[in-house]
Amino acid sequence: MKDQIIKYCSKKKGVTLVYPFGPDTLVYKLGGKMFALLFEGRGDGLDLNLKCDPLIAANLREQHEAVRPGYHMNKEHWNTVRIDGSLPVSDIYDMIDHSYDLILQKLPKGVRESIQDRLV
Repeated sequence: MKDQIIKYCSKKKGVTLVYPFGPDTLVYKLGGKMFALLFEGRGDGLDLNLKCDPLIAANLREQHEAVRPGYHMNKEHWNTVRIDGSLPVSDIYDMIDHSYDLILQKLPKGVRESIQDRLV
């Protein structure tokens, strides 16, 4: 699953991968803003921090045990998704897309248009 997430995030337009917290924490940025952070969670497995609309974040936390408030993040705007096989990969991709779109919408118009031009 880790390789699928890495590949999915890396293929998104305008994304850069950085390692500001060491080689084991992958941080995906769009326009210099983080939208996904993949790291070894406590215990077995992986965790994925994703930005999320607060109402959707609360709903996802209620529906899925694998979705919790963002670890070391603003708990209102970020979720930590436990990559343990309990969520379909399509749901994880939807959450990644939502995080990416939230960041894209907040970028300055010129940067956003530049990235969107690459989407066509």
